[in-house]
Amino acid sequence: MSTEAIVTYRTSDEGYTLHAALMIAELDVDAADELRESLEKAVTASECRQLSLDLAEVTFIDSYALGALVGARNSAAAAGLTMVLTRPSPPVRQAIEVTGLAEVFGLEPV
Repeated sequence: MSTEAIVTYRTSDEGYTLHAALMIAELDVDAADELRESLEKAVTASECRQLSLDLAEVTFIDSYALGALVGARNSAAAAGLTMVLTRPSPPVRQAIEVTGLAEVFGLEPV
């Protein structure tokens, strides 16, 4: 596990949404466990009702990291939160769509 945070968090002004921004460009097998752990801790500790995960800075995502996102989504649902993915970069959007996860994450077609 790295010593630098790969996700930063802030709560919306109204307290409804926990905004999470990924701080690394490549989400791969090396980052997947840290990502899953960070997101799961955040959703279980949050009183928010929604987790909004900003993927704008991510230029690569592999199957392990996609699995981490699915695990985080499941943890969010168990904690009563909805999870949305926002601003996925074109390669990340393509990976999500090719794997059939676009509907799971509610990504609108472009």
